[in-house]
Amino acid sequence: MPAPSSTLPPRARTKGVAFPGTTLLQGEMDVTLLRTWRKTIADDLDRVMAFWTKNSHDKEHGGFFTCLGQDGSVYDDLKYVWLQGRQVWMYCRLYRKVPRYHSADLLQAALSAGEFLLRHARVSADSMKCAFVLTRDGKAVKVQRTIFSECFYTMAMDELWRVTGDEKYKKEAAAMMDQIVHWVREDPAGLGRLTMPGAAAASSMAVPMMLLNLVDQMEENNQEMTDKYSGLGDWCVEQILQHIQRDGQAVLETVSDDGKELPGCSGRLQNPGHAIEAGWFLLRHAVKRQDQALKSKAIEKFMLLPFKSGWDTDHGGLFSFLDVDGHCPTQLEWSMKMWWPHSEAMIAFLLAYSETREDQLLEHFRKVYDYVFSRFCDTQHGEWFGYLSQEGKVALTIKGGPFKGCFHVPRCLYMCQEMLDQLLLEG
Repeated sequence: MPAPSSTLPPRARTKGVAFPGTTLLQGEMDVTLLRTWRKTIADDLDRVMAFWTKNSHDKEHGGFFTCLGQDGSVYDDLKYVWLQGRQVWMYCRLYRKVPRYHSADLLQAALSAGEFLLRHARVSADSMKCAFVLTRDGKAVKVQRTIFSECFYTMAMDELWRVTGDEKYKKEAAAMMDQIVHWVREDPAGLGRLTMPGAAAASSMAVPMMLLNLVDQMEENNQEMTDKYSGLGDWCVEQILQHIQRDGQAVLETVSDDGKELPGCSGRLQNPGHAIEAGWFLLRHAVKRQDQALKSKAIEKFMLLPFKSGWDTDHGGLFSFLDVDGHCPTQLEWSMKMWWPHSEAMIAFLLAYSETREDQLLEHFRKVYDYVFSRFCDTQHGEWFGYLSQEGKVALTIKGGPFKGCFHVPRCLYMCQEMLDQLLLEG
């Protein structure tokens, strides 16, 4: 549909149309509709969190089970450090920010899992490297030569410090953050990756965007960290912006170290969900820094462009991967509709609307919202299905696994609830 005009008064009102199939008229922010969205999202957050608190806690060894079937049954007891850290972060963030989750039981579960991470996440006592997979009782199974286990470990420790005031968590977060920055900017070889003679020097967008998210985490109400990581945040932004290619008409997932397009399939790869997620990271940074140019670029290049190319006009939903030249991507799951890009798109478009009041952005939020609550959401058992076919049918009934845990969905719902509360307050 054509973009609605932004010249009409943004505070106009009309009678709301309830989900599903909601529509917005040009220039109108419908309070009734916002309230409907807010209730649906808050109710779903409660269902999602009830699913995880009921089914995922390992009361014997600490930490969380994440390989959960549709009804919450555990089908594998391996523990993935990414997901352990993410769930600790999620529990602590809800405890801090959402009054109805200020619960001793929720905090105790986060503390138990945080201590599990402190005991077992590092592969050895003299190493800062964290495992990727642990046994149920904490023995390392697999290590990835990336920074992401360490990133989510850092997020968990920083949030634990914020809810407990215990300095050991603050020190642990700061030490791991320093190590991550050292690996990325000074000693990439320290991660243990082999350099192959035929491999081009490449820059994945995942690294600077994850670091930018960590900068946002560490800086919250902490002037010492804001001063320390100001330059790092600017570096992350510079690195992310290099992924705008094709004369500003595409965001590519991987570019050369000096910001040029790479040849072949990997160079042409687009990941719409990742680009949109980077967009709201950039937008939050731009708002904090009062950088209007970056604010515009975050919305136009990292939200609107990937959404336009990534949305399936035949079946709805966001594709997982695309080739910028229209070839079939080599990723077997390229046409699937996965949970996390849609979570990120809901956050991104509602945040962008909150900052600009541009009607088109709220219309995009509506489109994703309608798709999510008609396809992903399981109102019977709680949580979202993670993997749909291109047509939008459930392809895998599992609710959690090696990559899907208690993070993208509740983060999306909590943030959207918070933003809708603010929009309703502003009237």
